[in-house]
Amino acid sequence: MAVLAASAVLAESGSNPDVELLYDINGLAKAAPHWFDRVMEFVGEYGLPVAMVLLILGCWLSVRRRGGREAAPAVAALVWAPLAAALAVVVNAPIRNFVERPRPFVDHQGLDVLIAGKSDFSFCSDHATITMAMAVGLFVANRRFGLAGIAIALLEGFCRVYMGVHYPTDVVGGFALGTAVALLLSPLASALLTPLMKAIERSPRVGWLVSARSAPGDRDGTVLSGGRRSTGAGTGDKDLAA
Repeated sequence: MAVLAASAVLAESGSNPDVELLYDINGLAKAAPHWFDRVMEFVGEYGLPVAMVLLILGCWLSVRRRGGREAAPAVAALVWAPLAAALAVVVNAPIRNFVERPRPFVDHQGLDVLIAGKSDFSFCSDHATITMAMAVGLFVANRRFGLAGIAIALLEGFCRVYMGVHYPTDVVGGFALGTAVALLLSPLASALLTPLMKAIERSPRVGWLVSARSAPGDRDGTVLSGGRRSTGAGTGDKDLAA
């Protein structure tokens, strides 16, 4: 919390890179057409978080379609991604109340604020926290999808500053918090969720949630999709980040 609070102090002085960058990025909104600002408002408030959820669902479909030994650990990591985001928001609540930084438009004049009604504290950005936590959780499951998720999270952070509702350091703090929660607790989440996913995979009723190609040998890593046999070593989803 001390590290996050230190980032918030950067915006308290009159002239500093945090405020200057805020005006530079938000200044793009003033120069942009009205319709583009409306698009950025929707994308930054709703569109990118929804895109992140759809990306996780897409990764889940890919994982369960391939099946194999790594299906259960990968699905466990995907389940952890939204749980990490929710936990990070819970952790952010006392941080916000501790730092008590007002929204940038409260202390700085001339900003083009694209969305009204933001009366809560500014640090850390919940949107940045949520999207980065999900992106990091997704990266643990699959690097290719995870990199796309990180790109979405970075764009989300840019949008929050563009909209005039957060300082850049609010976004950086959110990224740090989301990453810390998702990454540091990932081993514990995997230890708890992977056995659950393996139990679900063995179920004849709901096993399709984990693997669409389950077979008795799949669970032992001796049969691959298409009837090919293997010892199981190195045959799983190579994208799973150990």
